[in-house]
Amino acid sequence: MSESKYISVGEIMSRGVRTISGMATVADAVKEMREHHVSSLVVDRRGEHDEFGLLEVYDIAKDVVATDRSPSRVNVYEIMSKPVMSIAADMDIRYAVRLLVRFRLTRALVIDDARAPVGIATLRDMALCQIETED
Repeated sequence: MSESKYISVGEIMSRGVRTISGMATVADAVKEMREHHVSSLVVDRRGEHDEFGLLEVYDIAKDVVATDRSPSRVNVYEIMSKPVMSIAADMDIRYAVRLLVRFRLTRALVIDDARAPVGIATLRDMALCQIETED
């Protein structure tokens, strides 16, 4: 069995995190997602002791579209996930994959040493990258 090459989460993450306020409407979030071609938005912390949230297209489909609610009457904080799984940018993708699989998640917020968001890492991107480097 060969030794796997170290690849950090920071090397494969999507950079340029898009953020939104929890008080924004889902209609605002959808506009932001379309404008920036993303499928998730990081929900801002309300203060230094608060945690980040995450709004995904799945949340909108499940809690707005499927329940026939008006996107302009639902606030992001009502349907977001919080707290969100966060992982360090220097974590080995093998361990990040194990963590996401353990909690049945498809993505995680990537943070730097100061806990500032620097990207989003998806299970898909990490698993495919790991497989490609083993060939």
